[in-house]
Amino acid sequence: MSTAEEQHGPGRRTLLRAAAAGGTVTAAATAATAVPAQAAQAAAGRRFDTGSPRFALAVLPDTQYLFDADSADPAPLRETFRHLVADRSGANIAFMTHLGDVTEHGTEDEIRRAAQTFRTLHGKVPYSVLAGNHDIASSTDDQRGDSAYLREFGPRRYASMPTFKGASPDGYNSHHIVRAGGRDWLVLALDWRISDKGLTWAQGVLDAHSALPAVLTTHDLALPEGDGSARLSEHGQRLWDGLIRANDQIFLALGGHYWPPGRTVLTNDAGHDVHVHITNYQDRYYGGAGMIRTYGFDLARGVIDVETFAPWFLSRDPARRTALEAETVELTGAADRFSLSIDFDGRFAGFAPVVPPKPRPASAVLPRGTLAYWRFDASGMRTVPDGGAVADGAVVRDLSGHGNDLTVARLHDSGSEALTWSAEHHPGQPAHASLRFDGGTTPDRGAILRTGARAPLNSEKFLRGYTIETFVRLPEPFEGDHSWMGVLSWEGRNGDAGKTTGWSPLEPTCSLNLSPERFLQFVVYPHRQDADPTSWSHAVPVGRWMHLAVVNDGRRTVMYVDGSRIARNPAQPSTGIATLGKPFVLGATQFDEAFGQGFYGWIGDTRIVGRALRQEDFLTPFG
Repeated sequence: MSTAEEQHGPGRRTLLRAAAAGGTVTAAATAATAVPAQAAQAAAGRRFDTGSPRFALAVLPDTQYLFDADSADPAPLRETFRHLVADRSGANIAFMTHLGDVTEHGTEDEIRRAAQTFRTLHGKVPYSVLAGNHDIASSTDDQRGDSAYLREFGPRRYASMPTFKGASPDGYNSHHIVRAGGRDWLVLALDWRISDKGLTWAQGVLDAHSALPAVLTTHDLALPEGDGSARLSEHGQRLWDGLIRANDQIFLALGGHYWPPGRTVLTNDAGHDVHVHITNYQDRYYGGAGMIRTYGFDLARGVIDVETFAPWFLSRDPARRTALEAETVELTGAADRFSLSIDFDGRFAGFAPVVPPKPRPASAVLPRGTLAYWRFDASGMRTVPDGGAVADGAVVRDLSGHGNDLTVARLHDSGSEALTWSAEHHPGQPAHASLRFDGGTTPDRGAILRTGARAPLNSEKFLRGYTIETFVRLPEPFEGDHSWMGVLSWEGRNGDAGKTTGWSPLEPTCSLNLSPERFLQFVVYPHRQDADPTSWSHAVPVGRWMHLAVVNDGRRTVMYVDGSRIARNPAQPSTGIATLGKPFVLGATQFDEAFGQGFYGWIGDTRIVGRALRQEDFLTPFG
């Protein structure tokens, strides 16, 4: 649109969502008239990973200057679509949404050219398109009836797409459900001037899919403030008051129409953030050259990383780009490249709360070769109230049935607070309980759980390999001196086992410890070799549960943190563990057969298996 239109004309915006409601034109109802181009490939995503926590939503704003009567040039947009198809697997592109003003005048010729250009994308990446004020008679709303735009970009265009779930009876509004990041997302694509009937339809879609997070797209949503910020336009305010603010599902709303780009964060009726963005580059060189913005969702990191670039210029030899192409190939200003921090589980908890997994019985986590399994709920021990002291002499049963029971003992003159029972647990842990250890060096204090003198685990050599797993959480803040505190170990001196290569002959034959820098250290003196291969992790976090696993296949040892293999695993041969018939201990490490400090933090379910397990077979499955 022109500057004059920006001041006086209406704007446009697209609402992305997916839902089925009364009066909806469904995908099934329009399937018979589906656009045929590559529709057979409408599995539209054989290379797309629906389960990955990282995926992208591609956003394409106003392309009107590329379809402007006889000055049309669809080449930039074709290259954008080729890029999305080629990079769908690499960037894990879930969906593309156009924000309206596909064309400059909305003539049959312009609309037809644009529709033909979209065939480059059709059947390969699912998408939505909505009408902007240049695509239809701008004085009308979505009850305008037939138009060249509706004939080409109405419901029948999307009918072959598995993401398309229906359109409003007038055909100008659509909704889509996108499977990405292991969950469904609703995309609402709304006409530039949605009527009251349209709003009723959209509310019905939201109500029918009330547990889905939603992205709303429309043409006219927000006005730029000139400093990278934005505020709602008149039509955007109508959408906010009539739809967005009362529906907590809508967390992201995207519009074009105005320039330059800008963004703001509004608070909805539930007290939650709604991110409102203007995306439009038609004022840039070559009418924006089909420039796209990608919203890279990373559910693991809790961020959306936003980037803006022009695939048409990107595809050219950098040495041969003109000055204007070079400066437009990528936009890196604060309004075009940024990250949004979103606690997705927390943000969506009001309408789609995370259902914690139920406890799993011990019988479900005893794979072949299990030598010991301890847990701290009622199946493994006599529990006390949350925060209550676990008494010396309390027994934690070995649920594998091999008799490797653990008995509680406090170190030195530690008080009752040195070991307490806790209902806290890793979300993927089989048992919903843990023990809270309050060890430290000032003065030396702590508590341990130790096998009995005749426990089979004391003398197990693990010649066929082993997997040692536990769940750990470090307190936040991590206060005091806890240097080289032990998580677990076998008692005894490695020198007594005939080992000569280690840091000291007085350290135990196997232990998992934490360095002053919070690096995990697994040091083992193998039964077969005179060596001490040691694995080192990165600096592990505080205030968060971790799953730790040490896996030995009879040849070498590998440590995993939260299912991820760490880098510093030694290549040295390592067969078995040089145990000395002395107890296995949870909660501390000896030196010269004496305990100093104990562990500081929480320890959950702990399991030892006499063979190497795959990651998908860990206590909380990975992979």
